[in-house]
Amino acid sequence: MQGAFTGKYLRVDLSRGTTAVEEFSDLHYRMFMGGAAMAAAILMKELPAGVDPLGPENILVVATCPLNGIPLSGTNRFSVAAKSPLTGGYGESEAGGWWGPELKFAGFDGLIVTGQAAKPTYLWIQDGTVELRDAAHLWGRLSGEVQDVLTAETDKRARILQCGPAGEKGCLHANLVNELKHFNGRAGLGAVMGSKRLRAIVVRGKDRLEPKDKEGLQAVLKWMREHYDREKDMLHKYGTSRNVVAMSADGILPTRNFRQGQFEHAKAISGQTMAETILTDEGTCYACAIACKREVDVPEMGVTSKYGGPEYETIGSGGSACGVGDLKVIAKFHQICGEHVIDTISVGMTIAFAMECFENGILTTQDTGGIELTFGNGDALLAMTEKIVKREGLGDILALGAARAARKIGRGAERFALAVKKQEIPMHEPRGKQGLSLAYATAPAGADHMRAPHDPVYEGFHPKGAHALEPLGLAEPLKRLELSPKKVRAFLYANHWWAMCSAVGVCHLAAAPIDAVGITLVTNAMRAVTGWDTSLWELIKVGERAKALARAFNCREGFTPKDDRLPQRLHEAFTDGPLQGVRIDPETFERALRLYHQMEGWDPETGWPTFAKLAELGIEWAAKPGDSW
Repeated sequence: MQGAFTGKYLRVDLSRGTTAVEEFSDLHYRMFMGGAAMAAAILMKELPAGVDPLGPENILVVATCPLNGIPLSGTNRFSVAAKSPLTGGYGESEAGGWWGPELKFAGFDGLIVTGQAAKPTYLWIQDGTVELRDAAHLWGRLSGEVQDVLTAETDKRARILQCGPAGEKGCLHANLVNELKHFNGRAGLGAVMGSKRLRAIVVRGKDRLEPKDKEGLQAVLKWMREHYDREKDMLHKYGTSRNVVAMSADGILPTRNFRQGQFEHAKAISGQTMAETILTDEGTCYACAIACKREVDVPEMGVTSKYGGPEYETIGSGGSACGVGDLKVIAKFHQICGEHVIDTISVGMTIAFAMECFENGILTTQDTGGIELTFGNGDALLAMTEKIVKREGLGDILALGAARAARKIGRGAERFALAVKKQEIPMHEPRGKQGLSLAYATAPAGADHMRAPHDPVYEGFHPKGAHALEPLGLAEPLKRLELSPKKVRAFLYANHWWAMCSAVGVCHLAAAPIDAVGITLVTNAMRAVTGWDTSLWELIKVGERAKALARAFNCREGFTPKDDRLPQRLHEAFTDGPLQGVRIDPETFERALRLYHQMEGWDPETGWPTFAKLAELGIEWAAKPGDSW
């Protein structure tokens, strides 16, 4: 395969049981490239407003990225997008692993899945050939069983993307997973795939990517070899949970449904303790030397490294947020969610919500089926997780997410449901990293911690440079508790960079400033694989297009600036700990939010990107009806 693209998307109509190859123009690839930007463009053009997210009219887009398939660490990410059943708006998620590169090697840059199969189905793609196959024997089975059956039926080296039993049952937290360990999390996209009765997408390809500029790519790979030492990389040694103890010491480890920022058992659930106890290996993704994934075994609890191991978000949501300080219990929580393919952040935070309701007498053992749903009760965490994934008892309500569950439960439960646009907030504390409040409030698919690097990074900016975000022109150091016009600008620029990463395939954990894959390196890699005389300017604009299209999608679905809000708890001050008395001041936040909207070019009344902004990005076709030249 010459260059970054195969030039082909596979369109799958499940209602008719047909497939067809579709080709986009060179200009379309130049404008949207892949990943989040390509997916947003397809959805905005093809999906009418107001469709049922779990109906046959919804469209599921899977989009690989131009850097997928090269041997550069952290360039294996692909995107999945659809209308979200959790938020009712734009849903998008990225994943690593091997599936994205494998789809390109099999001959396609992405998939556009429409309709709804009459019976359970899986898709088998091999070296450009496509077959829809019966999946009745897979329905209701755990993800690990499905993985084993499908590799036996197709090819032992095939890569498998699946929705899991949670997606089949319409759990609004359901994810997609490839190779049992790499998740397209959040937004309920697994429920979309399950509603289409598409159980799995199996791919195998023998092609390989050949860059247009081989010497240019070799220079990029040489730089990485010479500048990256994984033996000194804490992300490799301890995974994403490397900072649990430090976060607790700083008062920013979400604890007991964000009531506190310190957890007395932080060390017990840290990446360091994991490495010393239950860790069996450092897992990785395609061609990635960083190897930040965790693989664990807890034989006495039936936990196996087949399903990988808990990342930081799982340790936070199933651990400190629920007051659970037992790493083995958290590993079991991770595996239950992995077997059923459901989002650990949303499940953990929904259970934390239910625990606070239980603590306040809103829920009782009569509601929970006898479960003492108290903070710190690991057995209760596991029992309620099982009820959610199986949609039994109270779990049937909690499977709808904390916001919807709170409305059904009533009696004041709403104040304990911590969500934005109905998506539960992740495991990072905006009160201690105040620029993060903008990410939570404005992310199109609901609260999202991966919209931009977090505030501690901004403290290291320096006018003499030598900072990973220097190419963006960020030079003035900013305090993490600051929420000023300068912080809004820093967030905007950093947000542009990470939006670009989601369009070209770079993992945010591998990307600067978290790790070694920097801005100039990515630009040079894109020049090499595409053969284009591209620049950071052009690439940043692709990320901006992705954001603008996602925003327009939401506005078309009825979202307004009033939906860019935070849970009330984040506007309340900590009562103890290092950040005692600290909160996100509502008036300061509102000013910062309005300023951010203006910087993005979003209309202050409707929230829709202005015609001027869309025209500047070359996507004026996405303008609000009646807003034209």
